[in-house]
Amino acid sequence: MTRSYYFDSEAKKSFELPGAKPHYNPDRYGQVQHIFLDLELDISAQKFGGNCNITLTPIRENISQLTLDAVDLEIESVLIDSISQPFDYDGETLTINLQQPTTTKDLVIVIKYSKEKPQRGLYFIAPDEHYPDKPHQVWTQGEDEDSRYWFPCFDYPGQLATSEIKVKVPAEYTAISNGELVEIQEIENSKIYHWLQPQIHPTYLMTLAVGKFAKIEDKWQDIPVDYYVEKGKEKEATISMGKTPRMIEFFSKKYGYNYPFSKYAQVCVDDFIFGGMENTSTTLLTDRCLLDERGALDNDRTESLVAHELAHQWFGDLVVIKHWSHAWIKEGAASYAEVLWTEHEYGDDDARYYLLGEARSYLQEDSSRYRRPIVTNVYREAIELYDRHLYEKGACVYHMIRSILGDELFDRAIHTFINDNAHKTVETVDLLRAVEKSTGYNLGSLFDQYVFRGGHPDFKVTYSWDNDSNLGCVTVKQTQAKEENGKYIDLFELKIPLAFGYYSAQKGVTSTEFILKLNKPEQSFYFPLAEKPDFVSFDVNNNHLKTVKLEYGFSELKAQLKYDPDPISRIYSAISIGKKANLEAVKTLKNAFENESFWGVKVEIVKQLSKIKLDQAVDTLIEFLAEENHRVRRAVIEALGKHKTESSYNALKQVAIATDPSYYAEASAINALGSLVTGTLADKENEVIELFGQILKDRSGLNEIIRSGAINGLSKLKTSPAAADLIAQYTKLGTPQPLRLTAIRCLGAVAKGQKADKLAIILEQFEDILKDTFFLTQMALISGLSQIEDSQAINLLSTLAESTPDGRVKRRAEEAVNQVRGKLGKDKNLEDLRQAVDKLKEENQDLKSRLAKLEER
Repeated sequence: MTRSYYFDSEAKKSFELPGAKPHYNPDRYGQVQHIFLDLELDISAQKFGGNCNITLTPIRENISQLTLDAVDLEIESVLIDSISQPFDYDGETLTINLQQPTTTKDLVIVIKYSKEKPQRGLYFIAPDEHYPDKPHQVWTQGEDEDSRYWFPCFDYPGQLATSEIKVKVPAEYTAISNGELVEIQEIENSKIYHWLQPQIHPTYLMTLAVGKFAKIEDKWQDIPVDYYVEKGKEKEATISMGKTPRMIEFFSKKYGYNYPFSKYAQVCVDDFIFGGMENTSTTLLTDRCLLDERGALDNDRTESLVAHELAHQWFGDLVVIKHWSHAWIKEGAASYAEVLWTEHEYGDDDARYYLLGEARSYLQEDSSRYRRPIVTNVYREAIELYDRHLYEKGACVYHMIRSILGDELFDRAIHTFINDNAHKTVETVDLLRAVEKSTGYNLGSLFDQYVFRGGHPDFKVTYSWDNDSNLGCVTVKQTQAKEENGKYIDLFELKIPLAFGYYSAQKGVTSTEFILKLNKPEQSFYFPLAEKPDFVSFDVNNNHLKTVKLEYGFSELKAQLKYDPDPISRIYSAISIGKKANLEAVKTLKNAFENESFWGVKVEIVKQLSKIKLDQAVDTLIEFLAEENHRVRRAVIEALGKHKTESSYNALKQVAIATDPSYYAEASAINALGSLVTGTLADKENEVIELFGQILKDRSGLNEIIRSGAINGLSKLKTSPAAADLIAQYTKLGTPQPLRLTAIRCLGAVAKGQKADKLAIILEQFEDILKDTFFLTQMALISGLSQIEDSQAINLLSTLAESTPDGRVKRRAEEAVNQVRGKLGKDKNLEDLRQAVDKLKEENQDLKSRLAKLEER
């Protein structure tokens, strides 16, 4: 399953919320051998029903009662071996009181049931008065424990069985499920699709998708690779998923195990609540991943999504986690598969930069939301575990394993892990055992520090050179380590490579490398060297998950930015240079940009220029607008949005009016204009609002990216009632869903500076949106309300938290309540003070720029 994204609170909180407790797999009655669902869908009435047949081999004799998971279903009867059984059902648990206690003989349990208008597990999508063009579709989502909402089962990942689905649908519909299509029967105006999954898998990976789909056929070797989309989207399907056969080839080799199932289907569905779901042999994807020709320029999200879900066919479907607490094994691996594919397809630099993005994403959650061990069984609902610790930090752990073992041994370890555990369940210790078995390495220390406890090292690295004795001194401080009762906690013991780099025209870049054994809060190392190095590289290749602050001399930082072969080290040096915030820094960064070959480093250089409040930085950024790479150009646009000057405003307005080949670059230019028209540029507010209004009327496009840029821009105008009114128009039902979700989030942002009467109206609008039960709408609602410092926002969030049946929504709403309460407790003058400081910064920028010009003479 792909990661979800959410707002971040201001202070780190405990992961464990009230009600959290240790979770374990239930006692087993036996081994489920097979699950057979024989269903009929009434799509117009949004109803389904039929029989759930479970074949169970009892693990012991004399069991007199069976308990199954079944939520909000209508249970009509229970038969075992064709004999009716008494049962109790409380809406969540189906308890079967056996007429005869178990023997060693298999039980065939037949449960007749139905459900009308289900709210979870199985979803009916249909047009309505607000969205008349929405397709009729039916699809399922089982992870984490939602299969129990559409069929009775033992709903936990440790129980594996083969499965089979027969489903009767109207003749014009196609039904796709796991495994092999056995047959299609035509009966009057209906069809019965019969699918069989012959390999064992858990209940959460059982799926069904029904719609009037177009089917695009592809293949890998002799295995069908099919893409299902709404008719008319065939071209987008090929653009978006066309690399799948090549990905299957790559992962089959990389994992040392050929694609394990008889087909691979990807079905793009409407209103999907995640990015994708890796059901066995049949992945469901959000239809928002479909790219048109222009959108293909920014294809990284879709391509990574396709790679992520495909990798799950090995990590998660072939090798299954035994308990949710070990979900990082599959989600971390699938996230790292995005890195591996990027490396294979685009090169090492792109992969390293992608991994840095994964690390930053985790670090942001760790610093602003909560810190937790990757492996923990303490939670309220398992879905809470699906966060950036699980995905992004998990990916970083896989990379650290690779960096310790080396590529050859890493591949051997992965091959061993998959081959030894194919069609079995695993825990984290099984990965450790596979590494030790195949390579001899014991990675217990790495896992103890990064997996079984929370956190990461925060390094401050200082370098100095003693010219008299040709001695280099490097001091490394772990700033996260804290002393308690005479002992240091959160201290990491790691072996970090350090290199001294040299450049000459004859030899190019050479280096001398050492290993630092770090095990104390602060350590100094002295290195006798033949000559003074040009630059220093801490954590060569940057394989360790960490934060690092470099305190080197400017000349060393400048040389590292120019010569270090590792793009991440060049990025760290650019960050350190940017903090100098003077004209020399601007010149150095500009020169580095012009000589840099990798787009990712260019992006990071641009980010540093966005923070240097000098007119020379603005002039440099405007020059960089001519950059061909769309990702760099977008970064330049966003950087200009941080400089409130007439020249940056004019440059961005030109891009916003003229458009850009990249949807995202164009949207960024539009959004950035909203950030600029405050303070000294406040007189341009009306013309920007007028431009945004025109864009909202005239421009559409892929997933409403462009118009969402206008809504985001409007949200920056926090004291403008006109901006609030314009945003509110797009929160109404009937607005295309991506744009409506953006508007709901942004209505909360723009509310922050509104007067009391306008704020009251906005809160009434949020109260009306509260009636919407769609998952993504509720998450957008939480994001919007979390930005409003008002007791009524707390009331609305509390109402949502108390009324929702969805644990994800409940957690986010409760966190938002705490966030708003924290803001209300702060000094009300803080915002006024912040605005005054911003104004001073703007006034000082002109003075600093003129002074820099004088110094330059």
